[in-house]
Amino acid sequence: MLRVLVVDDEPLARRAIRRLLRAHPVDVVGEAETIAEATALIDTTHPDLVFLDIELNGGDGFDLLEALANPPKVVFVTAYAQHAVEAFAVDAVDYLLKPVAPERLAEALARVERQLAQRPDKSEDGVLELRTPSRSVFAKTGDIVALTADGDFTRVLLAGQPSLMIWRTLTSFEGLLPAPPFVRLSRSVIINLERLRRIDARSRDDVRLTMDGIADALSVGRAAAARLREAMGGQRL
Repeated sequence: MLRVLVVDDEPLARRAIRRLLRAHPVDVVGEAETIAEATALIDTTHPDLVFLDIELNGGDGFDLLEALANPPKVVFVTAYAQHAVEAFAVDAVDYLLKPVAPERLAEALARVERQLAQRPDKSEDGVLELRTPSRSVFAKTGDIVALTADGDFTRVLLAGQPSLMIWRTLTSFEGLLPAPPFVRLSRSVIINLERLRRIDARSRDDVRLTMDGIADALSVGRAAAARLREAMGGQRL
């Protein structure tokens, strides 16, 4: 059964979602109207899915996701269609417009169930199963150099091997990889710090990372470079 959290600063909107959810086998573990409340509830209840409004008291839904090290699945629920592109850029499962139609809610829940059922599997010995449409590759986590988002896919860069394109979001991998050494630098890049060999800061917005095991350097921007510096204990790039 899905564990669901409802985050919206409008009580009527939260009530409407909860009423629609009664028709589905889900467990609503709580509701919140601010980023602080939502963060605390996510930390304590560990929901599988958050129905998230964009406009919140004290910020927006994107601020909430930025504050989470390992965000759960998210379905945005909003009255504004213009944020759809940005929502899917942060790996949202779906984007529902208010008032939410029951059939659209059912579609979103089915999509979440499919993604959770298809998420990569990690064994206890640190081996990750990477499933492509034609085969499964079992890779030691230490052999994973980096992962980059490519639409609904994730490109997994393996040391000394061809990269694999996996039909999973980057976020689905984030919760499976040990941190450290893996660190998410941006919405589109996770790297293995143990594979980092050189940093070339060509400009504030163009930082190249030379990684052990792959030929081409990874290019990251200013915000990613700041996260990397923080992960390295504040060392200058």
